[in-house]
Amino acid sequence: MKRHLTALAAAMVALTAGAGAIFAGSVPDRAEAAGRGNPHGVTGDLAHSSNRAISKAEALAHPERLVTLAKSLHTRVVNARLPLTTDQGALWPSDSDPRWLISCNESDPDKPGLLRTELATGRSQTILTGTEACDPVRRTAWGTIVIGEETGGGPEGGRLYELIDPLHTTGVTLDRSTGRFSGGTGAANLTVRPGVGRMSYEGISVLPNGLLYYADENRPDKGAPGGALFKFVPDKPRAAGVGPIHRLSESPFASGRVYGLRLGRYEGGRDYGQGTQTGQGAWIPVPDRTDPDLTGATAALHLTGLYRPEDMDLDGTALAAGQVRACVNETGNEDEAQNWGESVCLTDGTVAAATTNAAIPQIQLFVPGSPAVNMPDNLAFRPGRGTWVVHEDGDTESDLQGFHGNDLWSCLPDGSDPDLQSDGCIRVATVNDPMGSFTGGVFDATGRHLYVIVQYNVTGYGVLLDISGWK
Repeated sequence: MKRHLTALAAAMVALTAGAGAIFAGSVPDRAEAAGRGNPHGVTGDLAHSSNRAISKAEALAHPERLVTLAKSLHTRVVNARLPLTTDQGALWPSDSDPRWLISCNESDPDKPGLLRTELATGRSQTILTGTEACDPVRRTAWGTIVIGEETGGGPEGGRLYELIDPLHTTGVTLDRSTGRFSGGTGAANLTVRPGVGRMSYEGISVLPNGLLYYADENRPDKGAPGGALFKFVPDKPRAAGVGPIHRLSESPFASGRVYGLRLGRYEGGRDYGQGTQTGQGAWIPVPDRTDPDLTGATAALHLTGLYRPEDMDLDGTALAAGQVRACVNETGNEDEAQNWGESVCLTDGTVAAATTNAAIPQIQLFVPGSPAVNMPDNLAFRPGRGTWVVHEDGDTESDLQGFHGNDLWSCLPDGSDPDLQSDGCIRVATVNDPMGSFTGGVFDATGRHLYVIVQYNVTGYGVLLDISGWK
């Protein structure tokens, strides 16, 4: 009888949440979410992924038709002619006053690598050429932009670069072999940060004091672990409220120490390795402090490997309370292995404890993957609501789902029940193009505008959208 009532309660909550709802938390948590009315701030969520393949001609004429949105959401096309592989971005000069989007282009060194797009007009300019697979972009609290390359480890691997004054830096060229910048305007505004290490940069989270968390986008290979999580602790953390820097030498990224995450606490931590994918662990120092190969260090230091860790974002609610929590997507491998991927969250105590490595880090599951929520790639924390928007980049022709587009999912934070998972997700957008996927979504400070790219779509261009209507 109890099982019957539990199943009935779950069904009733699912009905109240919308036909496209997926739940990860326990039944009490689901009931709590339903009792909060409209916790996502979105109505008219989508029951299914799109099964439409828009024509190139229609998409070029009406790029807004590349996507179908939940009923309460609306879209404005900011720019429909960006490079096809335009990826993550950061708002400038701030989330509360967003006027430009600074975006990476995940392409070859002879193509534009870093772009500046004016949100009011859509006008775009090239800041930097010469990067290899530029992917993550973040704005720092001290007034700079950091970008990373998703090109693996080793002596030619991906690096982290820092830029000051992005509005007055245009047409600069990077020589990857030397790490030097030249040409254009403002070449002196850029520098490489070798102490942070080489790897496939994808997810990065920057705290206001300069503490940096980042993920190596790598999969397991013949027994070698997948991509690990790392932490850069600056030698000179920034004090709160200090304001912007005036020279790149003042950045906390100028010098510091890198640590890699190794999970396992049994008998002093001897249970690290395959099978220990969640729970508590420790930060292991990376010996090389000059230009460390972090992909190589993952195996050498027996760090915990994830399955292609992708984008990462800070939990703004936790940070406001002085706590460190960053969530990251593991993309998985849908088409060949029905490994749907998942979203996990890293906690590292208080900001003060994390900066001195006094906290005990841990990873816990947040959104389990499924045939519905599959191959999560990018991730955006929504201010105000505290929800998370998960971007899919999955196989659009699968055995279980057939032909379908990639989706955006709005996922609730965990409620008051004993588990640590999301209280549930709803589908809020879907791509009407089997070639396309959402990427690089970032909210403004109000949580009412999501700036997101539709990349790899049939038009041959990256399309920047401003999705509004979030309540």
